Amino acid sequence: MARYSCGMYGGSFNPLHLGHVRCMISAANQCDKLIIVICEGKNRGEIGIRLRYRWVYEATKHFPHVRIFVLTDDAPTKAEYTEETWYTDAEKVKLFAGEPITAVFFGDDYSADSMWAKCYPEAEMVILPRDGISSTAIRKAPLSCWDMMPDFVRPYYVKKVLLIGTESTGKSTLAISLARHYNTVWLEEVGREISARSGTDLWMLPQDFTDILLQHKVKQLEKIAQANRVFFEDTNCLTTLFYVDFLEGEEKEKNRALAEAVSALNEYDLVLLLGPDVAFVQDGDRSEEIAADRAGFTELLKKMCEEHGLEVAELNGDYEQRYRKAVELVDRLLEE
Repeated sequence: MARYSCGMYGGSFNPLHLGHVRCMISAANQCDKLIIVICEGKNRGEIGIRLRYRWVYEATKHFPHVRIFVLTDDAPTKAEYTEETWYTDAEKVKLFAGEPITAVFFGDDYSADSMWAKCYPEAEMVILPRDGISSTAIRKAPLSCWDMMPDFVRPYYVKKVLLIGTESTGKSTLAISLARHYNTVWLEEVGREISARSGTDLWMLPQDFTDILLQHKVKQLEKIAQANRVFFEDTNCLTTLFYVDFLEGEEKEKNRALAEAVSALNEYDLVLLLGPDVAFVQDGDRSEEIAADRAGFTELLKKMCEEHGLEVAELNGDYEQRYRKAVELVDRLLEE
């Protein structure tokens, strides 16, 4: 039998960090039942409550006796979350617990006169070490606090870099080079393999474009979850949308609508548009029509990005110049 019948551990977890996780594990080890309270300040600009709930669940799902409770308030700042509200909210937690709370756990960053101590006078106060890890520090400089975050929290802070351009502008090579430079992952162009299903992209079926759009989005989410601070993406749905225009009929409009829907879900911190000032290499069935006017098609891609709210940074020059400029821009992004 555990030391305490019912314990409680609470916080905003904005974001959840390893200090929180270690406290949760220690508290769970000492209780027959543990209530984890997530404090949601609806007007304080916090990370979405559904995401924080998911993080807490991920951290504790191996404990069958842990239950999660969301406690919501309307105070615009933590300072305006007054003692009068503390006691009212504590009663909500006690009701959720369904039995007397015999232990209240809190990190050593809280004092003995905190709400956790005052609102549960009948419970034993158990102070747990937080190892000096701070949500405030993470919010100020998340990439510098990378090792303080669980792996399932990190994707929220990953910087996303898109490389876009017409055929034979070195996107794939640069994406891999940048991923190697920053010791992270990249998403290769999903459409390359799919477009060869008929032996040539000149005879692609409309459903091939649908497949590209859906597969690319799924793989994007998978790669972001694996990324080390920054993630590089070789082309995206806008490039597919660009090629969808070569289709005809009803299937064209369906794929266009899907591409627009996927685009609305995507967010990027940096978009690198590769210019057409390197030699065109005919690698398989690359379009001769695009090869004949790469500058014109590059401008169309740029305009398409702008229409979708994406500000582009243009990369020109030889391959080394592009690489150096890209590193400069990504370094600046990571420093921010």
